[in-house]
Amino acid sequence: MGLREIFGGRPSVKQPAKTDRLFAISTAYVTLETSYNISCGGVAGIVVQALATSDFQSVLKDTEEVVRATAGEFKAAIETTDDEFGFHWVIVRDPDVEDLVATINGVATSIVDGGYGERLLCAVFAFKDSGGAAINLIYNFKRGSWYPFVPAGDKARNTERELQLKAQIGGELPIEPELERWFPLWGVPF
Repeated sequence: MGLREIFGGRPSVKQPAKTDRLFAISTAYVTLETSYNISCGGVAGIVVQALATSDFQSVLKDTEEVVRATAGEFKAAIETTDDEFGFHWVIVRDPDVEDLVATINGVATSIVDGGYGERLLCAVFAFKDSGGAAINLIYNFKRGSWYPFVPAGDKARNTERELQLKAQIGGELPIEPELERWFPLWGVPF
């Protein structure tokens, strides 16, 4: 047990990896659009494991206020929701990928600065292929890596398409090398 646990009353949990790898999507999406006809869905979300303390709730509230003020510069729309599993989502809608990334990074930075970086789970960026099929690119904050998730109906996923995407953009995004860590995210609220 370290001093943080003794004085802070919280156990030490793995902190998120550097968020600079989050910005890799800013350049990878150009390849997605130009080479593979995959377009931005205009929405992204960040998932936070909620904590029922007043300090954590205050950090979330402050984060959302800062993000709303910042999003106004980008003309992004912000909403928040809690999913059926009790996770808190901050959802950003903006047609520009760079603005989505900047806003999502602002949320992550604010939560880390508030002392709750270990509560960050992942960020999800929505894309669509030329046929309109959903493609989610997921950034795992704890691992500092990306992976594709392609839903294919009721609790089914298109793993073949996910592996194809890995091969197509693996040189531009730091893709999670351990496939068993490519967790499906069912019920994404956008």
